[in-house]
Amino acid sequence: MLKPAKRRLHPGLKQRRFRQRLVAYREAKGPRGRRQIPRAAVPSFFTLMNLFCGFLSLTQAMEGRFEYAAWLIILAGFFDILDGMMARITDGSSLFGVELDSLADIVSFGVAPAFLIYVFGLSSYGIFGVIVASLPAVCGAVRLAKYNVAYTDVKFEHFEGLPIPGMAAAIIAIILNAENVGFLAPVEPGRLPLLIPVVVILSVLMLTNFAFDTVPKPSARYMRAHPLKAILYGLAVVLMVVFRELGLLAVLFSYLVIGIGRAIYRFVRAVLASDPDLYADR
Repeated sequence: MLKPAKRRLHPGLKQRRFRQRLVAYREAKGPRGRRQIPRAAVPSFFTLMNLFCGFLSLTQAMEGRFEYAAWLIILAGFFDILDGMMARITDGSSLFGVELDSLADIVSFGVAPAFLIYVFGLSSYGIFGVIVASLPAVCGAVRLAKYNVAYTDVKFEHFEGLPIPGMAAAIIAIILNAENVGFLAPVEPGRLPLLIPVVVILSVLMLTNFAFDTVPKPSARYMRAHPLKAILYGLAVVLMVVFRELGLLAVLFSYLVIGIGRAIYRFVRAVLASDPDLYADR
């Protein structure tokens, strides 16, 4: 026995029924006010751009474009600075922003430099090269976790341990200058006696309690309070703009030397001091 054919509804009738159901659904939810864009959305946008640059760096490194990959990590650092500035300007600081910033940083300044340094030359060392190349990402993740646990709104003039963007910038500076600076010739692919200890040292520095200076705020108040630091950081910006790769290498080398030298100086003074408690609060 043949079944009766189903009655087909006219397309216009289907649309009207759908609109009626949609209106009924909205009425059931009740009236809602106009949603405002949260303040945290502004700095979060720059944080996501930081993450996007880190992802692009991974794609460029995979294709062997080391210079593009390196500059994309530098661009990610630029967005990382901008999201902090926007958070202060818009008063959009939040725990959500802190967590999102850390997730972006581990990709752009941990995983991306680690993968770049691996494909740049450490891949020829087999499993040993994999382990060494993973250290920037692994130690960077530990450092960011420690920072989030101890996070407060209080701003300090020093980081405890090398910040992960500083570590990434140091690796990038070495890669960009490997072919142009004489003493970095051993860093070139296939000649890596210098690169392995450098990667290990930079990774370990993130886990130390050495004091490394924070990036200063470009404000008149800071310049009045710290005129020497303001001049030095202004000079650093000029060097990086004028000399690019070489200027970046010089600035990062000076930054590391100052931080490590300060730690050694304080340790020696504490050991030689007649009163060990004299420097306990410094």
